[in-house]
Order: sequence, then structure tokens, then C-alpha cells
Amino acid sequence: MENLRVTCPTILDGGEFSLEHTGKGDNISPEFLLKNLTPQAKSLAIILEDLDHPLKKNFTHWLIWNLPASSRIPAKIPHGFAPETPQGARQGIAYGWHGYAGPKPPLGQTHDYRFTVYALDESLSLSRWTRKGQLLKAMGGHILQKGQLTASFGSPKDFTPLPIA
Repeated sequence: MENLRVTCPTILDGGEFSLEHTGKGDNISPEFLLKNLTPQAKSLAIILEDLDHPLKKNFTHWLIWNLPASSRIPAKIPHGFAPETPQGARQGIAYGWHGYAGPKPPLGQTHDYRFTVYALDESLSLSRWTRKGQLLKAMGGHILQKGQLTASFGSPKDFTPLPIA
């Protein structure tokens, strides 16, 4: 299986999250650019995990599947099990219920977070109550490629949250 190369214009692999993609900022999903995407891919899935969560290893922040197989995944994907865009996408149950939930570690802590993007040979028919284990099981035997991007985010002790609009 040839690796899928995943990049993000606003988050460098091994770097830090920009505030806009965190729970301490605008909490919007980032844009992803994919290189080496196989032409056999029918859909994409993404899992975002907190690798340093103190209570649950690899705590899930976001599950999305049935994204169109494309070299670009757009930013600002709306919340909801079946968001308006991208067409056909579905989001499951994680820290972000039916939507993206960016990093938000406890005050004074820095955590590492990993996006894993999967290229699949089919679209998946899963319920709105799907969790990570169920998604991984459904993807079994259908993963053509995968790629990852890891970045950190720290919550300073003197953080002041943005006002709610």
C-alpha cells in the first residue's frame, strides 16, 4: 500500500495547531491537501485523536467518512451527521458529536493530536451513532491508503477565552 501524503496549509506536520482550528479558538476543521491519492479511491475518512489524553489513550475528537475522493478536503466542514457540504459526508460520535472538535487540552498542558486520512474503495453505510471502533471495523478490508499529520497544541495557564459571538 502506497502511503497517502497529507498536508495542511495551516498546520505543519510536527508543528503546532493554529488557534482557528482549536477549541480555544474558532474550532473550525482545517483544509487538507492529499498527494499520491490512488485513482481507485471512492471515498475518504478522517479520524482526529488526542494522543496525550490523561484518561483515554487516543481520545477521539472527530470522525468523518464518505468524503469525496479528491486531492483537497475543504476547511470549515459544518456540524451535523450529514452536513450540507461536502456532499455525501457523514460524521459520527466523538468529542465532537457529529462535527469537528479541535484541541482543547487542560490549562497549562500541551497535547499531541493526530489526523489520519484513509482512502477507501467504497462508501460506507453507517448510522449516526457510529463511534471510532465501529468506523475502523467497517473500513477493514476497504483501506487502499492512509496518511497522517500530527501537531501539538498547548493551553497556557493564563489563557483568556475568546468572547462568544
